[in-house]
Amino acid sequence: MTITVGLAHAADHHARLLRLPPPRTPGDGWAAQDLATGSAGIALVHIERARSGLDTWQTAHAHIRDAAAVPLSDHDSAALFLGAPALLFVLDAAAGSSDRYRTGLADLDAPVARLAHRRVRTALARIVAARPATFDEYDVFSGLSGLGALLLRRAPNGSALEQILTYLVALTRPLTIDNEVLPGWWVGHDPHRRTPPGHRGHANLGAAHGITGPLALLAHTARRGITVDGQHQAIADICHWLEHWRRESDAGPWWPEHLDITELRTGRTRQTGPGRPSWCYGTPGVARAGQLAAIALGDRILQDHYELALLACLGDDPQLARLTDAGLCHGLAGTFHTLWRAAADAAIPALREQVPRLAEALLAAAARPHQNGPGLLNGTAGIALALHTAATDTAPSSGWDACLLID
Repeated sequence: MTITVGLAHAADHHARLLRLPPPRTPGDGWAAQDLATGSAGIALVHIERARSGLDTWQTAHAHIRDAAAVPLSDHDSAALFLGAPALLFVLDAAAGSSDRYRTGLADLDAPVARLAHRRVRTALARIVAARPATFDEYDVFSGLSGLGALLLRRAPNGSALEQILTYLVALTRPLTIDNEVLPGWWVGHDPHRRTPPGHRGHANLGAAHGITGPLALLAHTARRGITVDGQHQAIADICHWLEHWRRESDAGPWWPEHLDITELRTGRTRQTGPGRPSWCYGTPGVARAGQLAAIALGDRILQDHYELALLACLGDDPQLARLTDAGLCHGLAGTFHTLWRAAADAAIPALREQVPRLAEALLAAAARPHQNGPGLLNGTAGIALALHTAATDTAPSSGWDACLLID
């Protein structure tokens, strides 16, 4: 059996495991609207397969109906991965250029745009008050970067996306707190969202919760000619900051996951070498965002810089051995899919040559039992989607990977 056939069989097997929506627990009706773990995210598997002619729409619709079975939240805590924006993303993935779910999409567009405007106003007021941010303000999952990724699909020329970009440009400017100059995306909690006594916060570099998420959105929009004043400078400033904190090792370049106040002051990191090469915090997520930024800036030297960093990372067996999970967020599915997207844009042909090797590693990882449930971010659904990409060697027709800003 060829590797392609094996990948297709594995993708089909994982999809079959997800045919029924997860059972409900009393009091957790909102959980189905969670793109990370609920029916909303699982629907993306069946949407992708239906759009590729591998399944009917019946299964996808069952998951969509389950996600929409309780009132959708457009409260200020709603974001790409939860509530009305999550279902809007799923319906958009299903619709594409068709009239499918037209009424549902029309019902959700306006409240999500209003949500984005409210959240931007709150975030800009926080900047004016010189207070530290939180992950929930700007990140991909819960923050304005994720909402921006959705609006780039739904209303690329609308005022809501324009306001998000204006906010992200402001986020890149230094912030002075207690007479200390900090990166504008400095958060007041630790990487686990805790605030121990005496803790001064940190600057995060990861794609999931760090500055590389906003960088990816700024780059995606700039590549499509959607910009606000100062956007190209903001992209360049973030890249300059990332280059300042880039570290070298025998296995190639790497970036620290996060920096506390002492590390920021001394210019030295406590992290002594590269961590696991995951999308969420590792070199692949940083390198993909950097590659997108370099393309947006038209900087071929910078593009080579990030592509070579990704190539070195994925060519290092000890680093790959740290990926013990198969999921999207911090496992082989996310690393493979990030590589696939980066290779499709790469100026360096050698990056494409790594795709079959990572596909084999993904297939092996997917064959091992996992205890992370059926969901998109860490579970079976994310694995199934990455296996589908590996088997077909084509970009997702639904664009589901826009929710990670690696598309």
